[in-house]
Amino acid sequence: MDISFIGMACALGLSALGSCFGAGAAALSSVGAWKKCYANGKPAPFIMVAFSGAPLTQTIYGFLLMSFIKSASASGASSLLCMFTGLLGGLAIGMSALYQGKVAAASADALGETGKGTANFFIVIGIVETVALFTLVFSLLLLQ
Repeated sequence: MDISFIGMACALGLSALGSCFGAGAAALSSVGAWKKCYANGKPAPFIMVAFSGAPLTQTIYGFLLMSFIKSASASGASSLLCMFTGLLGGLAIGMSALYQGKVAAASADALGETGKGTANFFIVIGIVETVALFTLVFSLLLLQ
């Protein structure tokens, strides 16, 4: 077995794990914020669904990284490079998803309480998303 397969598995697996934890945290907070809104007779913002789903995109980035590693390995790239790119890239993408979920959770709580700041919340969620995008692009460049 070629050790580049470990990198492929890590790229997807660690990214998906981060998405799972991030989306879980954001969804739990959204449900709690909706509960506060209902208890106080305020409208419950549906946009919190987007907060809950924001970390899921990192699973797609992990899949793309896995595909890039597979192509690089087939083209003769170092198996060690492929393994470590998948391991570290998957970890960075997964951590981005985890922290994006935490930011989205805080955003849902704040929006539920104040009803204000939606655009600002999406901006900071997007900033955390950028870490995953940079990791994906720089990993692709590394593999070429």
